[in-house]
Amino acid sequence: MNLVVICIDSLRQDHVSFYNPDSPVETPNIDRFARRSVSFINVYPEALPTIPVRTQLMAGQRTLPYRPWQPLTPEDRTLAELLGRYGYVSALITDVYHYFKPGYNFHRGFRVWRWIRGQEYDPYRSAPLRRLRLEDHINERFPPGWERLVLACLQNIEPFEKADDYFCAQVVREACQWLEANRHHDKVFLWVECFDPHEPWTPPAEFDRYTNPSYQGKRYILPPGGLASNYFTPEEIAYIRGLYAGEVAYVDHYIGVLLEALETWGFFDNSLILLISDHGHPLADHGKFLKGPDRMYSELLKVPLLLHFPGDEWGGQTLDALGLFHDIPVTLLDAMGFASDLDAFQGRSLMPVIRGEVESIRQAIITGYHEGEDRCIRDKRWSYIRRPEGEPDELYDLLTDPLERNNLIDVYPQEAQRLVSLFGEMFVPGRVIKGIQGRYEVEHSAASASGGEP
Repeated sequence: MNLVVICIDSLRQDHVSFYNPDSPVETPNIDRFARRSVSFINVYPEALPTIPVRTQLMAGQRTLPYRPWQPLTPEDRTLAELLGRYGYVSALITDVYHYFKPGYNFHRGFRVWRWIRGQEYDPYRSAPLRRLRLEDHINERFPPGWERLVLACLQNIEPFEKADDYFCAQVVREACQWLEANRHHDKVFLWVECFDPHEPWTPPAEFDRYTNPSYQGKRYILPPGGLASNYFTPEEIAYIRGLYAGEVAYVDHYIGVLLEALETWGFFDNSLILLISDHGHPLADHGKFLKGPDRMYSELLKVPLLLHFPGDEWGGQTLDALGLFHDIPVTLLDAMGFASDLDAFQGRSLMPVIRGEVESIRQAIITGYHEGEDRCIRDKRWSYIRRPEGEPDELYDLLTDPLERNNLIDVYPQEAQRLVSLFGEMFVPGRVIKGIQGRYEVEHSAASASGGEP
C-alpha cells in the first residue's frame, strides 16, 4: 500500500463545505474526496503552531509539555525514515519555508525533497516594488515594523500574473510531475504540503470572488494580530475574511488537480491518502486575526481530517472520536500493516474506531502553545480554556454554543474541574479554576496523580 499525505496549512474546518453547509466558501474538490473517505471532526493539534505540529505529524511525538518550536532531534524517528527501511521511495514537496531553514531537518529520511521558495516573508526576493504599492496594504495604525513584513510578502508575489504562477499551483505541479515519474515503483510515500491558505491572503484574481466587489478600501493581505477593531472598520474586516475565503477556494482547486493526478497515474486506488490541516485560523471571530496562545477557540483548533482507504473501504463515515495529532502516524502505520512499529511513537491508533471495535481512544484532549500559559481541554461537549493568573477562565458548551459566545464557567464549574482533573501537573500546573465570580478548587483524579494520560 502506498501512502500520500496532503497537508494544507491554516485551513479551518468550518470553511470546508463538507463539514459546514453554511461555509462562506465552496470546496467541491475536498468535498468529493471527503465523501469517499473517513472524516473526523474531533482530532486536534496537541501543541501549536507550525513546527510543533509537524513534530507530531511526522515523528509521532507529543510536544506541548516538552518542546518549544525547534528542529527535529537526532533521537526522533520519522515516518519517512521508518518507511524507507521498508523499501518505500519517498518525497517531500512543499512551500512551507520553515521546513528548509538551516538545521531543521524535517526532510530527513525522504529520498527526494523539493522546496518552493517565497511564501510569506521567506527572504527570497528583494527587488523594489514596481507594480504593487506598499501603501495600498497598510495603514498608520499598524504596529511599528509591520510594514517590513508586508513589503516582504509583496516582493515575493509581485511577479505573479495568473493562478498557475502562485505557490500552491507550483507545489501541486511538482507533486504531479513526481507522481508521473515514479508511478512504476512498488511502494511510494509522498508528502505534499501547501502553505496556503496561511496568510498573507493573496488569492489569484479568478478566485477572489468572496470579497465585496464594491469595496473601495485598501487590500489588507496581512492584518496584525491585535484587536482587529484597533486597526480596521467592520467593512475592512469583512473584506479580509473574503480574501481568506478566496485563498481556500484557490487551494481547493489545486487539491482537485492533485487528486486527479493520483487517479491518472494509478495511485488513488492503491494508496492510503490523508488530507489534513495543521490548525485553523482566527478571522477576528473572537476579536483578533492570526494565531496566538490566547486564541484557543474552534476557529483555530478544529481542522478537516480525511482518510481515504483503497477501494473506498470505510468511506462515508463521519466519526466524532477524540484524537490528537501524534495519534495520526500510529493510525497510518496500523492501517498499512506495520503494527509492530506502533510503540516507536507516542500516539494511539484510531483504526479500532474506524473498524467499529471501540467508540473512542481518548476521554479528552489538551492543547495550547508550549511557550504560552493558556490551555484548552476538551471532550465532545465541553471546552475549558484555562487562562493566565488574573484572567477568568472560560467554559463553553460546544453542542449548544458551537461559536463559543456564552462563557459558562460560573454556571458549570464542575465541568471545568472534571476536565482539568484528567491531566497531571506536567500539563496543567496549579489546578484552581478561576471563574468570573470566584475561584473553584479542583480535585485530583487517580489517573492524574499517577501520571496517566486520557
